[in-house]
Amino acid sequence: MRRFAAVITSIVALGTLGLTASLSAQNFDAVQIRAQSLGGGIYMLMGQGGNIGLSVGEDGVFIIDDQFAPLTEKILAAIAEITSESVRFVFNTHWHGDHTGGNENLGRTGALIVAHKNVRVRLSMDQVLERIGRQPAETPAVPSAAWPVVTFTEDVTFHLNDDELHAFHVENAHTDGDAIVHFKRANVVHMGDTFFRDRFPFIDTATGGSIDGMIAASGTAIAVMDAETQVIPGHGSLSDREDLRRYRDALKTMRDAVADLMEQGRSLEQIVAARPIRAQAEAWGQSEAAEASFVATIHHGVGGH
Repeated sequence: MRRFAAVITSIVALGTLGLTASLSAQNFDAVQIRAQSLGGGIYMLMGQGGNIGLSVGEDGVFIIDDQFAPLTEKILAAIAEITSESVRFVFNTHWHGDHTGGNENLGRTGALIVAHKNVRVRLSMDQVLERIGRQPAETPAVPSAAWPVVTFTEDVTFHLNDDELHAFHVENAHTDGDAIVHFKRANVVHMGDTFFRDRFPFIDTATGGSIDGMIAASGTAIAVMDAETQVIPGHGSLSDREDLRRYRDALKTMRDAVADLMEQGRSLEQIVAARPIRAQAEAWGQSEAAEASFVATIHHGVGGH
């Protein structure tokens, strides 16, 4: 019992993976925005927060996610190094502040913000950000200038910059408003936070996320890929189809390991103590506290209380 309590205490003390609640603790002055060319006018921008997808061409600039508000000038400066065109579209993969923090700034410049309908709902209302094993964090509604202007329920297609960008909703994965974007001609897929490379994902169970939805989202994305597809994860380095497949399989293996112990009647405390996902934690270099937190997330998603 004492060991379990100590692990849970450590979980509460962990950082928040760049979510809105941690803004005050971050030093954005030192952040550098790095651009990686993927060919075909597509780039991956890395800074602090979720990875940004970028399409440039004669039709203007299309970006996927926009990190935090204090980084907007740096992001625009990085884009200006690539093209003189202005940002026409901002696409949000979900509602979290490390992916939507720049919405208001970019919306006020005239960029059209697009997202799944649940993203607009989440951004327009106060939310409670709840991670398993931590104190809930209140996330207030953002100004209306940051809300998506165009929303969709299942999918939407953009025809620009000599490409076809197909964005499609995946249900109850990282949140209830996740969307994946497929650049069909460039053969690039932006996963948003349905893919955290080489680490345990954060699954926002308070706003509809689930372990089964995360596994299913990876499978849906894999189905549109081939061996040459470049994959932009929500967090982590540029990947390919096999990286995503390994991630999906790891999630399923961990989910099944926890579910098996639940079927045996083990309590969450007993399951954490048994360390059923220890091998994956070690493979990904994750701490024991992070391991215990993800076990609790799986337990919650499979139907534990």
